[in-house]
Order: sequence, then C-alpha cells, then structure tokens
Amino acid sequence: MKKPENLLILSMKDFFSPKMLKFTLLPFVISMIIMYILFFLLAGAGLDALGTFDVQSTQTSIQNGIPHTETLTAQLEGTAIIKFLMSHAITSWIATFLIYAVGGFFTLYLSIIVAILVIGFLTPYVLKELQLKHYNDIEMIGYSNIITALLSVLKWASIMLLLFFLFIPLYFIPLVNIVAFNFPLYYFFHKVLTFDVASTICTKEEDNLIKFRNANELRLKTLLLYLISLIPFAIFFGAVFYVIYIGNTYFIETRKLRLERG
Repeated sequence: MKKPENLLILSMKDFFSPKMLKFTLLPFVISMIIMYILFFLLAGAGLDALGTFDVQSTQTSIQNGIPHTETLTAQLEGTAIIKFLMSHAITSWIATFLIYAVGGFFTLYLSIIVAILVIGFLTPYVLKELQLKHYNDIEMIGYSNIITALLSVLKWASIMLLLFFLFIPLYFIPLVNIVAFNFPLYYFFHKVLTFDVASTICTKEEDNLIKFRNANELRLKTLLLYLISLIPFAIFFGAVFYVIYIGNTYFIETRKLRLERG
C-alpha cells in the first residue's frame, strides 16, 4: 500500500507516463477548440449588445442678450462606440482597463469550467490505467450515469451562479473580494472533480464515508489544484494530473474501507 505522504510524488510519476501524457493532449485540444468557438460567439454577442447608442449634447449661446440652446443628437453603432470611448483620455483608460480586466477574468474562469467538464469524459479511462498499474485489488464499481451526472453539474452550476450574485457586495472590499471572486468557482471545481472520480471508483455509500472521514484533506487537495488552475493555461495541461491525484486518493481510501469490512 502506498503511503499517503508519497501520494503527490506517485501522482507525478503516473502523470509523466507515456499513456497519461497521451491523455493530456486530448482535453487540451478539445478545450482550446471550445474556447476558440466561444470567443467568437461571445465577441459577436458583445458587439450586438452594444447595438446603438444615442449621444446627446446641449450647447447654449447668448445672442443679443437672448440665450439660444442647441441640441445635437447622434447615434453611434457597433465599433463607433468604441471609437467614441477611445477618443478621450479618461474614457479610453477606463474602457481599456475594463476590457482587459473583465475579459481576462472571464476567460480564465471559463477555461477552468470548460477544462474540468471536458476531463470528465476521460476520467474513467485515466482511472482504469491507475487501477491496472497500482490497484488491481480494487474493483471499480461506480454509482453514476449520464443523467445523474448532468443533473448534478446543472445543480452545482446554478449554485455557483447564485453565489456569484450573492457575493456582489463583497467584491468592493479589498482582499475579501479575492475570496469572494474565487469561492463560487472553487465550489464548482471541487464538486465536479470529486464527483467524477468518486462515482467511477466506489459506491455512493463509500463515497459518503470517504468524504466524511477526509473532508478537510479533500478540500485542501482540490484547493491546491484550483490555485494551480489560476495560472493561465495550466489547467489545459494539468487536468489529467488532477484526476490522477484525486484518483489515487480515492483508490487508497476505498481500499482502506473494504479492508475494514473484510
């Protein structure tokens, strides 16, 4: 039996095996294709959302002691709005900052969601390789199906979105906003990753018991993996490692449970 303190080293060795590296390429390619498609869809939607924008300016002049007010109304469409914003130093700086900040933030978060969902389809194959290599004595029973998995993901995604809205007041508090921004996505990340692994290896009862006994350990491990994911593009290459690391954990804990039960 592998010692828990060697689990990270064991997982790294498993990850750098030729078979696992081949698995790594697939989620990377699929995730990049999905992100590429979403980029153009969202970019087009963003320009359409700008739609038309009415700009109205009022100028008052005095002629022969009598004030005259002239109102100029102009309609900006599509890229004209961007040109209008960029024509002034202050609005240009604000617009540029918002585009890069919001765009970068959204892209990073979306990449994590896409990658963690894509790797779910490869999880059974990755765990099967681990079983053949280290855990021939552990039968992979599993307890999920496509309907259960889909409903679970939808539920966790809904909770994640709800948390994003509930935490809006916290986004304006320095340091606190870092946690508030990341907690909803970490929640989704933790739930999906542990579900994919657990539902492939053990029974529902075993999964509940493992989570009860090792709740803090599992949260600490998934938190570490989530923090790695915040490095741009890291999750595209590391998603298979995440499954390996959590998979080794679940195999070891499942073995302990079954040995206890004789």
